[in-house]
Amino acid sequence: MTTDDLTVQVPRSGGWAAFGVLSIAALIATQVFSFVTSPPDVNMGQLEKIMYVHVPAAWVMFICFAVVLVYSLRFLWKGREEDDLLAAAAAEVGAIFNGLTLILGMIWGKPAWGVWWVWEARLTSTLVLFLVFVGYLALRAFVEDPQRRGQWSAAVGILGALNVPIVWMSVTWWRTLHQMPSTMQDMAKIYWVGMFANFVTMTLVVVYFIRRRYEAAAIVRAAEHAAQAAALGGDE
Repeated sequence: MTTDDLTVQVPRSGGWAAFGVLSIAALIATQVFSFVTSPPDVNMGQLEKIMYVHVPAAWVMFICFAVVLVYSLRFLWKGREEDDLLAAAAAEVGAIFNGLTLILGMIWGKPAWGVWWVWEARLTSTLVLFLVFVGYLALRAFVEDPQRRGQWSAAVGILGALNVPIVWMSVTWWRTLHQMPSTMQDMAKIYWVGMFANFVTMTLVVVYFIRRRYEAAAIVRAAEHAAQAAALGGDE
């Protein structure tokens, strides 16, 4: 890794503010549409409406951690600090949606199973995924050297992302209370349309969050580089 690799170009905001407003507005609209148009489920009643948040949150969580995997590998390969910052931004957003997925699952589990938490395969593997990425963020907070921080967090991010297939397949590989993944054939059209619409709009919101978090991190790193360059110039 050269000195040039440890420089960050601050990205332009461009139309991202408008993109964020439109994405959040679209998410609110699809949530309202889903809640208003879908009838109560035969078995779960009104409780099924939590799935319009819970399931898309889990899906976009997987997308975030896939971004972490890709850009962590890119950082280890090319050593570009932009890749490290983008992976970190995706990890932060993914951890938030990971936590949201767990909380909503617990809210659903209380009336469905009679308890807030069960140490079954899907819940446990999702919790492990959450703890890995909380550890990822803690590691970044405590390691000051950019190169070492990038390499160590990339290793943790890759290992954490490899846990995603385990979470996804957990209900198939092991006996679990969690229901099997639903397909279009298993669901009434009105439920499927609402869930897919919320997934699309939530994905747009996640893209906006990752972009904004990356911009903020890039500004901080660029300022740190400028301060270091000024200090070195002052010593000469």
